[in-house]
Amino acid sequence: MNRTAILVDGAFFLARYRKVYGERDAGDARAVAKTVFGMALEHLKAVDRPREQLYRIFFYDCPPLEKSFAKPISGDSIDFGRTGAAAFRRELHDQLRRQRKMALRLGRLAERGEWQLKRNAYQQLRDGSLHWDDLGDEHFEPDMRQTQVDMKIGIDIAALTYKKLVDQIILVAGDADFIPAAKLARYEGIDFILDPMWQGIAPDLHEHIDGLQSVCPRPF
Repeated sequence: MNRTAILVDGAFFLARYRKVYGERDAGDARAVAKTVFGMALEHLKAVDRPREQLYRIFFYDCPPLEKSFAKPISGDSIDFGRTGAAAFRRELHDQLRRQRKMALRLGRLAERGEWQLKRNAYQQLRDGSLHWDDLGDEHFEPDMRQTQVDMKIGIDIAALTYKKLVDQIILVAGDADFIPAAKLARYEGIDFILDPMWQGIAPDLHEHIDGLQSVCPRPF
């Protein structure tokens, strides 16, 4: 029986979720987890495959930051483990673990204990709508990087391919980091589909996939 594996880059999915599911509460972890599963079923419908042909859904993310830092301007302390964002992430991971056919893959959140200027604040400084003397704590964010997530995605694609567990892989992602793994899968005969959730992709990415397919609502 032909089987499909669906791999979801969690950070990318959550960023796009706020844009394509604007009518839904992005802070409702249970609803977000159900949306992940619902998207998987929509992909199976799009290729005319019954639900039982879903091999597994892999969701890749990082645990929330659990440290305290001094804010860059005021010097006040903030415990990131007690923020609403951290509580949401923990609840989302718990809800995902409860979903059928779901495998949660967690990387690491690497932080250097430093702050960086937010992108929109940087743009405001450039266009003159914000001045250096007006900068406050709200214009900064901790300097954090996800690690091991891309590696786990690549390893899973290779394992699914070489073990011949599936004949189709659908990747929900938006960058080009997956290209080496996609080329490997395609070389071994796997049908490789990219779902960028209606985000535009570089033209040269088309040569490394077998199809482009977004099943979520198209944002206006």
